[in-house]
Amino acid sequence: MQDPNEDTEWNEILRDFGILPPKEEPKDEIEEMVLRLQKEAMVKPYEKMTLAQLKEAEDDFDEEDMQAIEAYREKRLQEWKALKKKQKFGELREISGNQYVNEVTNAEKDVWVIIHLYRSSIPMCLLVNQHLSLLARKFPETKFVKAIVNSCIQHYHDNCLPTIFVYKNGQIEGKFIGIIECGGINLKLEELEWKLAEVGAIQTDLEANPKKGIVDMMMSSIRNTSIYDDSNSSNSDNDTK
Repeated sequence: MQDPNEDTEWNEILRDFGILPPKEEPKDEIEEMVLRLQKEAMVKPYEKMTLAQLKEAEDDFDEEDMQAIEAYREKRLQEWKALKKKQKFGELREISGNQYVNEVTNAEKDVWVIIHLYRSSIPMCLLVNQHLSLLARKFPETKFVKAIVNSCIQHYHDNCLPTIFVYKNGQIEGKFIGIIECGGINLKLEELEWKLAEVGAIQTDLEANPKKGIVDMMMSSIRNTSIYDDSNSSNSDNDTK
């Protein structure tokens, strides 16, 4: 028996007269797959709404949607709580010496704590406080605090300030004592961010040490000066011969 879908001249004539049904077009598997994926990826209207919008639109959904909405609302609520828990700091807070143990040493489990011991009469301390205040907003999951050094440690030497301690689970994971270790009097925000990221206290998006370029330029300048001096010395020796 002849296949009615076969591409023959006779079959085409029979189709023209309506004797044979129209030829079945082969299904495009790729097109079918795309349509299936699009259907699976369709987002329910309520999945684009905030919790407040869901509350307002409750009357517009049927019972089946409402069950899905309740599950979705609970999921969003848990996500929101997790985010708030992660971002619960966000500022550089002042503490006193008698709060040190509770706020720093006995801080919540797995929370990074950065404390700056300072004196307001030291300009470098004020600069560090300014930078830490900005970093606290950028990294709200990390706890940033500052304390006047006399309230924590009596007779602490000025040449040890600024002092930055980095704690986690009651242990000191990093420390920067004095102007040089803290980055120098011209300390830039990015340089301090890099220092704190190196000990693990924050997750920076900086890709390289911002001070490395400055150090490389200084070393290059020193080398060039040394070569120039050696050259002049050599020329001077030749002139005396």
